[in-house]
Amino acid sequence: MIEDRRKTWLGTLYALLSFLIWGFLPLYWKWLGGVPAIETLAHRVFWAGAVLIVVVPVLQRRELRAAFRDPRALLAAMLAGILLGANWFVYIWAISVDRLVEASLGYYINPLVNVLLGVVFLRERLTRPQTVALALATAGVLVLTVSHGQFPWISIALGFSFGIYGLVKKIGRLNTLVSLLVELLLLAPVAGIYILIIGRAGEGAFAAGNVMITALLAGAGIVTVTPLLLFGAGARRIPLSRVGFLQYIAPTAMLLIGTVLYDEPFTPAHAVSFALIWAALAIFTVTIVRGQRRPREK
Repeated sequence: MIEDRRKTWLGTLYALLSFLIWGFLPLYWKWLGGVPAIETLAHRVFWAGAVLIVVVPVLQRRELRAAFRDPRALLAAMLAGILLGANWFVYIWAISVDRLVEASLGYYINPLVNVLLGVVFLRERLTRPQTVALALATAGVLVLTVSHGQFPWISIALGFSFGIYGLVKKIGRLNTLVSLLVELLLLAPVAGIYILIIGRAGEGAFAAGNVMITALLAGAGIVTVTPLLLFGAGARRIPLSRVGFLQYIAPTAMLLIGTVLYDEPFTPAHAVSFALIWAALAIFTVTIVRGQRRPREK
């Protein structure tokens, strides 16, 4: 009993730390605001790959060997890597142009996007509460579109790119860390070549005289991998329903950073849109909790 409590407590702590890091990570990318988003992305891919090359063989050598013997897994990892790169680019770019509120909305709707993708591609059936949740989320997006006269493409791009990324990873059936390493190994050569080209042309920010910028770019790998390790350790120890509650910490922190620290606009239309999506997420989360309790009651 004591061991189970300790396991749950540690799992909650690890997961909480991972979502807090993800939530406050925009501050890190803000410090790199003077660096083009594509260059920041290249360094994130390159240095995260470098960190994982050290970490993964130590933790999961057997799974890594198996991954490179599976053509289906490699193909899925290649596609997943492209989707992840696109997601990271939109995310970093959105932060650099003060669109953090819109980016946070993308990560709020991601769980609902996952449900929709499950229906479309995996032939999963929608429950009535899930149908209501998706309808509310759709209404939230429409409110922003109509009131601002502009489709919230950043939110949709982030929500769907990450959702499809998760779907592709299911097809590959690789361990999370192993999959990420394979994805980044496929992207890292391109990122490395790009960094070298702009460096030789005198256009790169890395090692260009600003020690702080150079350190932040090199540190992009550590700040990317650390929350992933914490999340993996936490998710193994706690129920999915608790992970579901904790995952909203990250977009909430992003929303607060955008509105409070950087004075991004939060109009009445934003308030209505977010309220609709929060209501959708509340319904969605309750269905998960109930779904987990039923087997225990039996």
